[in-house]
Amino acid sequence: MIRLCVSHPLSQGASLTPAPDQARYLISVMRLQVGAELLLFNGRDGEWRARVEAVGKRDCVLRVEALARPQADPPDLELVVALVKRGPLETIIEKATELGVRRIRLITTRRTNADHTRIERLEAIATEAAEQTGRLDVPDIVPPERLDALLGGWDAGRSLMFCDEAGDDPDAEWGGSAGRARPALRALGEAAEGPWAVLIGPEGGFAPEERASLRTLPYVLPITLGPRILRADTAAIAALTLWQAAMGDWRPS
Repeated sequence: MIRLCVSHPLSQGASLTPAPDQARYLISVMRLQVGAELLLFNGRDGEWRARVEAVGKRDCVLRVEALARPQADPPDLELVVALVKRGPLETIIEKATELGVRRIRLITTRRTNADHTRIERLEAIATEAAEQTGRLDVPDIVPPERLDALLGGWDAGRSLMFCDEAGDDPDAEWGGSAGRARPALRALGEAAEGPWAVLIGPEGGFAPEERASLRTLPYVLPITLGPRILRADTAAIAALTLWQAAMGDWRPS
């Protein structure tokens, strides 16, 4: 069944007109007729069953009928990711949404090659991914800011999983300036519950001074993602999967 993210309040009996691009999708692409069923969500009121009540040449009217699922929030997990090329960045946004991230913060670093992006395009990708994967909200996407500015205003109550792929000593466990992280699942398994964020660097990796600064912060958990050098989009998917398996809603009950 078609799922559509709308901005309107949702309640039994409510009538709404979707945005022009959504109406065009329903009428011209999916060719819905009067009486067709679909699901609506807005990130606040849960998921609702609705029907097409009227169809025009360029718009349609939807009638909300019954609550299908109450609102449920994903784990309190953020993704902090450096700007990369458009293709990999769009993949990161899509997969982070599928993997249940609540918020995506874009940053620039010493080695970031890009310094801007189309937030509206990324929001559209996140919305489509949310519609397809059954989640009841769309992650917030925060415009880019510098890494040092982000850390300067960081809430120390939110732990930061720092994916450091340039460890000095691959045989050492984390424990000092020359050490690397312990295997990720073990490290996360011993970490505190609470809000978290995952930090992914640019294609060229973090600069030495950025890595050194991150390692001094008490809320940072450095980890390694294995013996191979990963692309930024692959690293984001791997890190989020590890966190969900160890700390999030993938854990067995």
